Amino acid sequence: MPSLPHLSRAVRARHAAALLAAAALVLPAVAPANDSEAEWALGGLALKRNEAISMDAEDLYISAQEVRVNYTYTNHSDTPQKVLVSFPIPALPGDDPGWVEYGSYPDWKALQFSTTVDGKPVKWDVAERAMAGGKDVTALVKAEKFPLAWYQDSEFIEKVGALPPAEVKRLAALGLVKRADDEEWGGNGYMPGWQVQYHITREQTFPAHAAVRVAHRYAPLAGGSVGGVLHAFAQGELADVRAEYEKKYCIDKAFLSGVDKRQKQETAKHGEGGSGSAETWIGYVLSSGANWRGPIGDFRLVVDKGKPDNLVSFCMDGVKKISPTQFEVRKKNYEPDRDLNVLIVQWYSFGN
Repeated sequence: MPSLPHLSRAVRARHAAALLAAAALVLPAVAPANDSEAEWALGGLALKRNEAISMDAEDLYISAQEVRVNYTYTNHSDTPQKVLVSFPIPALPGDDPGWVEYGSYPDWKALQFSTTVDGKPVKWDVAERAMAGGKDVTALVKAEKFPLAWYQDSEFIEKVGALPPAEVKRLAALGLVKRADDEEWGGNGYMPGWQVQYHITREQTFPAHAAVRVAHRYAPLAGGSVGGVLHAFAQGELADVRAEYEKKYCIDKAFLSGVDKRQKQETAKHGEGGSGSAETWIGYVLSSGANWRGPIGDFRLVVDKGKPDNLVSFCMDGVKKISPTQFEVRKKNYEPDRDLNVLIVQWYSFGN
């Protein structure tokens, strides 16, 4: 069980019931994204809208073991378009400064990311940028000889907390430190001020008035917990955390009733304390797909929950069950206005 040296008091209070019920393993949910055109603008990599190239189709498959996405693009201009395409991955650490868990953040090599264009494998690069307040501060971080992925270095946080006031003031002016929202950070009350943004990039040529088919495939670095809080929600507990789940995963009364029913079945089968539940969280950034010309012409999503007796919840309308484990969404002229977060719940017995 990994330690939580910088888990804020508020977070600990919200999750106390779940953490006392079972040992918890919590990993940050990783959410790779739709392709978007990018440019090496002043200050770093920036995404931009492309008015010449449309995303005619997107076929997206998501499971805890694999993500596959197939795109069809068309260049509507009279000349070939050579662009830098970025597959952005959300910045680390997350937006909750009260929770930094050393050793649990992902190694991007484990994504096993592969891309084909019209069926042929292509190479890609990874860009790593330090971002603070929407600005690229990579050069400043390197100039100070600070570790880019500071959240992997437990000693660096203590170093920041011990800086003298004059040095804190200088670094704060550069955007490299910021005031901590939680007193448990200790020290001088400041913490590192940047996140690390990863972009998987490649140069892509789109011929004039021609369709190009691009496919990505990778093993998602899903987050999750052993001993979750969903059963407590069904019992009317932890209302504030439940509100967060409802917003992120669109869980409803029917889903919670299913959790409660399944928990009672497992208890009857294995005895009190003889079984437990686990949550898997998978994120996918759909909104960057809106950077292409017009809406996504033909959008298809398939979410696979893994086993027939697992439970799944995510925010989409028009969901249709197409197999014992798979759920499908189809949309025409789709303009994504939010990102996708998938919650999968499974049960296990301690005797197995």
